[in-house]
Amino acid sequence: MKKIIMFTGGIETQEFFTLQLVKAFDKMGYDIFLFRLNEGELDFPALTHFIEENNTVMITFNFHGLNQEKPFFSNGLFLWEAMAIPCYNIVLDHPFYYHKFLGIVPPLYTHISIDRGHEHYMKRFFPMIKLGPFLPLAGTQISNKPMSARSTDIVFTGNYTPPHQFDKHITRIDDEYTEFYHGIIDDLIVHPTQSMDEVFEKHLRREMPNPSDEELMVCMENMIFIDLYVRFYFRGRVIRTLADNGFPIHVYGGGWNLLECKRPDHIILGRQAGSFECLEAIADSRISLNVMPWFKDGAHDRIFNSMTNGTLCLSDDSLWLRENLTDKKEIVYYSLTEIDQIPSIMNELLADTNKLEAIARGGYEKACALHTWEFRAKILEELIKGTGKVS
Repeated sequence: MKKIIMFTGGIETQEFFTLQLVKAFDKMGYDIFLFRLNEGELDFPALTHFIEENNTVMITFNFHGLNQEKPFFSNGLFLWEAMAIPCYNIVLDHPFYYHKFLGIVPPLYTHISIDRGHEHYMKRFFPMIKLGPFLPLAGTQISNKPMSARSTDIVFTGNYTPPHQFDKHITRIDDEYTEFYHGIIDDLIVHPTQSMDEVFEKHLRREMPNPSDEELMVCMENMIFIDLYVRFYFRGRVIRTLADNGFPIHVYGGGWNLLECKRPDHIILGRQAGSFECLEAIADSRISLNVMPWFKDGAHDRIFNSMTNGTLCLSDDSLWLRENLTDKKEIVYYSLTEIDQIPSIMNELLADTNKLEAIARGGYEKACALHTWEFRAKILEELIKGTGKVS
């Protein structure tokens, strides 16, 4: 298999990840066809000409090309099934966002997760679907400036939505449902080490006598707004805690002007930037702050983007992170249950330049060796060749 079909024109971050993999696969000698999703009719004839029987695979993110969109689906059949093309889908969110698509995947489909908890969910609820190797996201290096040459201390890249904007979903039925949803939210906030689906199921079983897996799945996909609510709750709380304690934070992403805090002057608004601009901001900062999007057994590309650009990453943890990145050697962890401790952690790091640089250097060396897109492409190559891990 030496030909690979990939996609551009979708979500900007997913297109950026795609282009990093394209660079890596190109160096490895693969022939790549980049299908432009916003130019489907124009690209389709060239796509069919590119496809070579038994020598072509498709690699995508978040079901691009697999959600029954034209021109890849007609007369009840995927092009990939008709042409016997293996499909490798790297899924960036919890599977409960994609139940509909998971029910219609073509026969030669392989599902790749970036969180081991997501793998567990797939094995339980979609045992018929082949799983590829666990594959966390990766970092992209654009520079490695000396710390003394960097213009900012703290940066955060990512959007913000005030949690109250999700109230319309929480209160949409009646008071009983509102109380039920808030019970789940409160449980996640007080005990943030739990996975999202674990807490969903715990609360559902209190309300439903012996629910089937199918009933649980329907309920979970209808509570996705809770995942977003809690994600932005913690994101806002971490940034607010630092700003209110006198730390200027450069934020790149939309919505930060809506964060209520005592010291809004310490939240320095950058533009709503794309992936490359965010990398530039990270590479020009000493500390890159991360708040995980509820990956309790995985990682996020912010971590590896920080490390590959020589920036110290300060992040909440996960099971996988603790196993693979050593605290105060390659990364610095804080706890979502002790957010009030983050200012003292930040003070200690900024006061000791030698320590900050040593940790950043350790992260840089680890990420450049193991957590680049080139490294991820090699794992995917093993899968394409049939020598990689599947389950």
